[in-house]
Amino acid sequence: MKKLAVVAFGGNALLLSGQKGTIEEQKQNADEALKNLLKLIINDYNLVLTHGNGPQVGNILLSDAAGQKNNGLPPMPLDILVAYSQGFIGYILEQQLRNIFTKYDIHTDIITLVTQVLVNKDDPAFQSPTKPIGPYYSAEEAKGFMKISSDTYVEDKNRGGWRKVVASPRPMAISNTQSIEQMARNGKIVITVGGGGVPVIYAEGKKVEGIDAVIDKDLASSLLARQIGADKLFILTDVPKVFLDYGTPQEKAIDKMTLMQAKEYLAAGQFGKGSMEPKVRAAVEFVENTGKDAIITKTTLLGIDNGGTRIVIS
Repeated sequence: MKKLAVVAFGGNALLLSGQKGTIEEQKQNADEALKNLLKLIINDYNLVLTHGNGPQVGNILLSDAAGQKNNGLPPMPLDILVAYSQGFIGYILEQQLRNIFTKYDIHTDIITLVTQVLVNKDDPAFQSPTKPIGPYYSAEEAKGFMKISSDTYVEDKNRGGWRKVVASPRPMAISNTQSIEQMARNGKIVITVGGGGVPVIYAEGKKVEGIDAVIDKDLASSLLARQIGADKLFILTDVPKVFLDYGTPQEKAIDKMTLMQAKEYLAAGQFGKGSMEPKVRAAVEFVENTGKDAIITKTTLLGIDNGGTRIVIS
């Protein structure tokens, strides 16, 4: 019987640092990243793919702001922009994966879903924005933006720049999980929970409404993996393993962490907020609730024995 895996791609897998962000660049990056899925398919995994959207939704925000300033267009709320990014990123992933499958004579449906994710409208995250989106700026640029808007920018010392941060409430429930699981277990490739999902709340009378926020893609992917009974969670990033004391002369790569060790490292603040910390936390939640393994690794090491950092129950 085939195993089921959730594979969470970062938004940076499609838009690399220093690139302009053209569609051709993103198609090429997607092609390079998605080729690595063949290793899992060969190893009898059915797949559900999720993806980040930080760089892309940041660029959409810039375009939206320019449209307001130059053409008097109305501003688009962040939930709409997340849905927009889900659509075009899913289209690129689906198209490039289809081309790869054609080359290797693999025949299966690839289905992209615009996915709503329920959050709590009273989540304290709305009072303390922490989720970085968009490009990196210099300190001077970021402070200039904060003088003329209510936006918040914070410094990422590991990457040497400032980024806009927005509210990142915890995901509570993901729409259509029964259909996602059914399609995936029947051999379809499902692309879902893009950018963490479109954030929605229950308003008066259980009416569903979007809300201005960005849900962490890794936490949403972990929740999805648990809800569909996945056998493994792969969280992909731009480093080969998780490191202790990252960015210092004492940094050390971790091959395997037990659940207890991972919790201790999180409590000690070993991992960067907004970068590695949510990935480790998402892995911990999956392992703790399922007893199954989670792996954090670089895209090119996907499916390779001893590739990445494995988080295990004990």
